[in-house]
Amino acid sequence: MHCVRKVTDKITWIGGEDRRLALFESAYPIPDGVSYNSYFVDDEKTMVLDAVDRSVSERFFENLAFMLQGRKLDYLVVDHMEPDHAATVGEVVRRYPEVTVVCNAKIEVMLRQYFDFDTGNGRVLIVKEGDTLSTGAMQFTFVMAPMVHWPEVMMTYEITNKILFSADAFGTFGALNGCMFADQVDFERDYMDEARRYYTNIVGKYGTQVKAALKKAGTIEIDMICPLHGFVWRRNIGDFLEKYVAWSHYMPEEQGVLLIYTSVYGDTENAAQILAGKLVEKGVKVKMYDASVTHSSYLVAEAFRFSHIVLATTTYNAGIFISMENLVHDIVNHNLQNRTFALIENGSWAPTAAGLMRKELSALKGAEFIENTITIKSAVKPDHLDELEAMAQALAESAGAELPAAPAPVPTAQIDNTAMFKLSYGLFVLSAQDGDKHNGCIINTAVQLTDSPKRITIAVNKANFTHDMIMKTRKFNVSILATSAPFALFQHFGFQSGRDVEKFDGKYEIRVSANGVVYLNQYANAFLSGRVIDALDYGTHTLFVADVTEAQVLSKEPSMTYAYYFEHVKPKPQPKEEQQVGWVCKICGYVYEGEDLPADFVCPLCKHGAEDFEKLK
Repeated sequence: MHCVRKVTDKITWIGGEDRRLALFESAYPIPDGVSYNSYFVDDEKTMVLDAVDRSVSERFFENLAFMLQGRKLDYLVVDHMEPDHAATVGEVVRRYPEVTVVCNAKIEVMLRQYFDFDTGNGRVLIVKEGDTLSTGAMQFTFVMAPMVHWPEVMMTYEITNKILFSADAFGTFGALNGCMFADQVDFERDYMDEARRYYTNIVGKYGTQVKAALKKAGTIEIDMICPLHGFVWRRNIGDFLEKYVAWSHYMPEEQGVLLIYTSVYGDTENAAQILAGKLVEKGVKVKMYDASVTHSSYLVAEAFRFSHIVLATTTYNAGIFISMENLVHDIVNHNLQNRTFALIENGSWAPTAAGLMRKELSALKGAEFIENTITIKSAVKPDHLDELEAMAQALAESAGAELPAAPAPVPTAQIDNTAMFKLSYGLFVLSAQDGDKHNGCIINTAVQLTDSPKRITIAVNKANFTHDMIMKTRKFNVSILATSAPFALFQHFGFQSGRDVEKFDGKYEIRVSANGVVYLNQYANAFLSGRVIDALDYGTHTLFVADVTEAQVLSKEPSMTYAYYFEHVKPKPQPKEEQQVGWVCKICGYVYEGEDLPADFVCPLCKHGAEDFEKLK
């Protein structure tokens, strides 16, 4: 039987979930399973955006047949050729021989590598950056995203509904468990660690390419993100984008110490435990792991999370202990940058592990080291305690731990303007009407004045066109915004004047209240109608006092506060980019850092020569 889930009225999830697979890509444990997302577009023409892994192919084809109901399949968009998404492309073509496969030129090459079907004779439609394709009511365009995380990757953007089909970007490990949207679960608590582990291990090496993709995403308005693994994002998109900004820039999310050790007989573990205790006493956040027990994919993710990393290990066969050696290799291979390392080694006769680890880690851009490396021969002795104390102090100072300090005197007449932002404001769309003209603006001050009679006050900037309409008509509506309100709504009502544009132009769903003024029936949890009984002049603003003439609850969503808006909705500025000097491979997207590219240079990924590189712009 079919198992489909609605994304929008015309877009349906038709993928599958695998809870039996132990290792994703034969490398990464997935104890909570994984989803393989495919999306069906039900329009004048039918479309499938990406296929699925073989393991869920039976369910996928049942879902597809159910959605088609005997109609032909017009388009199959292939955004990414990795077999966990594209393994069933050949079977789709066999079952639906009239389908047109939509892809870029690099994907077309890979189609011929993986499958035997003829890509000529109109079977494949090759698209480039910015090309468009219509299915009727919906319009699709294509965004190239090479090395996120294969060289052929592209994303598909549905222009009408502002939906980004993001391929492997913005995905997460874990089955969907009956949900479809990230806001249906406690994502921060239950899935953020798996989203971080997914990004860092699958995409983490390619920060430069992810930054390029994020820049492109920043030029388009996105109301929904549909990835190929994990949940669909329709709210708080800015929060998740902020994580990708941090991860792609190799910025630590937390100031603290990740302490990872391996220990054969417990002595190296003892040193790590002593250090951890000293760090906690100094106010440093510490997370500890035994690399012999915890899979390296979890440790790589934590290395992206923390600002400082302590590696403590035994010397083994004159080298680094096996599991620690694998971890160091993984950290270097995933291109982690801008971290501070501290090293502890143990060895009963010839300790060498610290020097070997430092040599490998020094290849990482921005790597720094706490200089007092600790060497233990067999067991921790009293003189090691001073060394561990010194390392803890150096880490605490470097990590910026809050150390006790004398309180500074506070001036008696100081005003910090940002303190006003701590007041609890709401956010509202204030609407008014004058004749045939309806208008609205964003305000943050609407307060209940009395309960009997029901009376409110609103403060409105005199520069707003809505202010003038209320002064004339003495009536208004206040739409109380919910936390689902997107940033685009604030841009629409707050960043432009109703003297120049029509605010209620059909962009958002509205209704008319008994006083004849429109209110938002979308992204609002209630509305109030007001009849002005007094207006007080306060310089830049007018304070209107009004009787409430109508009030209705529209949804149970929480109200949007000023704090929530700044924390979760308003986009945060990306870090200032340093001008990167280097060359990028036109074939696979590999970046060679340096002013001059050697004439005999060969790309380590795709093996193409210097002639296929171009200078970064």
